[in-house]
Amino acid sequence: MSPLAPLYRLADRIRYRIHGNLGKHGEDLAHRHLRRAGYTIVARNWRPPGGGGEIDLVAWKGETLVFVEVKTRAADALNAPERAITPDKIEFLRRTARNYIRRSDADPDKARFDVISITGDALEHFEEAFPFAP
Repeated sequence: MSPLAPLYRLADRIRYRIHGNLGKHGEDLAHRHLRRAGYTIVARNWRPPGGGGEIDLVAWKGETLVFVEVKTRAADALNAPERAITPDKIEFLRRTARNYIRRSDADPDKARFDVISITGDALEHFEEAFPFAP
């Protein structure tokens, strides 16, 4: 870990308290978590050129293409953030991921969906949260 990591975390907390963008804060935390875990981030907030969806983070872990949905809630939230991913949202993410794969010539058999759930300062990473194909 970088010796400046505590300073970065403090600066993030101050920035997000002032601006109040909890979702962006969660995506920043997830991005750092994935990088520390050996993922190579290739896109943030990826949208297909024609619109129709967004994937929070796109990364590679070895030979696997990983699409990551980040869900963030304040520390006093009643429900777990990952519960906000409905079947309709899953289908929406699949459609957007297929678009990314078509454009990047990646192998759909080596793709997966992860979910990162953040509540307050607690981060939980669910690998292969749901299948790529129904």
